[in-house]
Amino acid sequence: MKVFTALGLLLLAGHAFGAPSAAAALEPPFGQPPATVQHPNDLKKLSLDELQEVEVTSVSRRPEKLLETASAIQVITADDIRRAGATSVPEALRLASNLQVAQVDSRSWAISARGFNGTSANKLLVLIDGRVVYTPLHAAVFWEVQDTLVEDIDRIEVISGPGATLWGANAVNGVINIITKTAADTQGMLVTGGGGSELQGLGGFRYGGTIGDRVHVRGYGKYFDRDNSESPDRTQATNAWNMGQGGFRLEWDASSGDRVTVQGDAYDGRIAQPALSHIAVSGSNVLGRWSHTLSRNSGFTLQMYADRTHRNMPGTFGEDVNIYDADFEHHVRVPGRHDIVWGFGYRVNHDDVANSALLAFLPAQVTQQWFDGFVQDEMPLAGDRLHLTLGTKIEHNDYTGIEVEPGGRLGWTLTERQMLWGAISRAVRTPSRVDREFFAPPSAPFLLAGGPGFVSEEVLAYELGYRSRPHERLSLAVATFYNDYDNLRSIERVNFPAPFPVVIANGLSGTSYGAELTAEYRASDWWRLRSGYTELRLHIRPKPGSTDQTFGSSESHDPNHLWFLRQSLDLRAHLQLDFGFRHVGRIANQAVPAYNELDGRLGWQATKTLEWSIVGQNLLHDHHAEFGAPAARKEIERGAYVKLAWRF
Repeated sequence: MKVFTALGLLLLAGHAFGAPSAAAALEPPFGQPPATVQHPNDLKKLSLDELQEVEVTSVSRRPEKLLETASAIQVITADDIRRAGATSVPEALRLASNLQVAQVDSRSWAISARGFNGTSANKLLVLIDGRVVYTPLHAAVFWEVQDTLVEDIDRIEVISGPGATLWGANAVNGVINIITKTAADTQGMLVTGGGGSELQGLGGFRYGGTIGDRVHVRGYGKYFDRDNSESPDRTQATNAWNMGQGGFRLEWDASSGDRVTVQGDAYDGRIAQPALSHIAVSGSNVLGRWSHTLSRNSGFTLQMYADRTHRNMPGTFGEDVNIYDADFEHHVRVPGRHDIVWGFGYRVNHDDVANSALLAFLPAQVTQQWFDGFVQDEMPLAGDRLHLTLGTKIEHNDYTGIEVEPGGRLGWTLTERQMLWGAISRAVRTPSRVDREFFAPPSAPFLLAGGPGFVSEEVLAYELGYRSRPHERLSLAVATFYNDYDNLRSIERVNFPAPFPVVIANGLSGTSYGAELTAEYRASDWWRLRSGYTELRLHIRPKPGSTDQTFGSSESHDPNHLWFLRQSLDLRAHLQLDFGFRHVGRIANQAVPAYNELDGRLGWQATKTLEWSIVGQNLLHDHHAEFGAPAARKEIERGAYVKLAWRF
């Protein structure tokens, strides 16, 4: 009974799905070249004023200046990633102070925005180059396999707060948009290699070239090997793992108004687990995108991709998922200075589960379809000082039918260096298979069963923010929020007060509120400081008639506050020194204590083409816990590695 309960709660904790189709907001409208966004290799040379002019695309699905964006958005640049010594996407996401990022063990991460954190965050939408990454089984983002060559990342745009008006379900508390560099910006050869204590080995290569005058191509490959994490009793856990990945990107500038992009990736890895065969993970994807300029004020993008994933967890379950997605997006400026973006999409996925003697998804094979359409209009008010944005997304899924997710944003430009903004949004997290079709054990009598009447979780979100550059070397931003949740997932006792069986339902509601503050100060041309602080309060309660007594403890594992400070120094002799300090508050419902940690990097640009670096991670403690209940918790050890990057 304890085994069934533990497995059920493990899968339920934060697992759900419902991310709809999302067309890429990666390429500028009307066929403009990607050069409208600064190349990240140049970002470190820009002044703070120029950095605020960098364009982002995730908020409005079109390029807009960071300072003028009516949203709580942070941008992690390629140079930020390099100087932090990050070797994976989750490590890079620690640089965004508006995210809760916790390392669970050697391979697993818990990442969310504004609460509801877990080993898979079902209220956070994640995209890589316009491709939504999750497993429809339970909306999990398996962070260990969401990878690319980190040197190829152009930027990561992190939005905290709902983005469902444009991006749809799952964009309840935030959106992470990972955007890689163009093939034109990655010409020549790159070779990387290194290793150390926890990251025992890493290596990668990339080559970019041209075919004629209009086609740019690149290919890459990478491999890493990570050591076990540690159990609280100081013994080594059995979770070491390794993975290899490769991919390509091709861009064809067919004409002045047409660009075609084709790209793909494939990976294969093995993850150790105690007393059983290794977990096998593999997958591949291919994406095509056509951007076409219709006129000076109009253009569209058509994107299609196929994504296949495989995961075999001996003793638990196996899964094969095939996803096919098509999206159309049209951007047009009309008289009256209305800036309109609209589009529609279609997605189908086939999910095939290999059930075990412990748990099952019934039926084992399911094919599902989603249809969606959206429209958003940005209009100026009172000249150019006020901008009002109104829009909505309408989706249809096989579980709950039609869902409507409207939103409105108002941006007020107070001065050239000050902006005040506010937003009201509705978003939903649609049901997944784990909500309706999960059973433990696989046959009656069940201890745990999916709820056939499970409906979408809902949030009505209110936001107010302020962004300022009071000095040419100082930038400040604050975002406050209040979220009202309904129909949150609960575990209901069928024969209360008997503990079993339990059924998954929508018996919880809740509220959250808090603030996110960020500051950046360029003390000199060679010394840069960045700081961020987030305060979060989340209250979940049972609705009248509910028998759930968890009060959401299986749905959200969040610290009440976190704070970080990073400093980057450019020293003599082509040396660079970076330190990142973070304080993370206690996770009360997991009894994870508050902790402080420090990461550091020393880099040496030996020649124009050769760079050495040594990176230390978690330097303040031999080991510490970041996430997990005491009985199953793993601890993260101090680590260091050396890396070489050679470009030619």
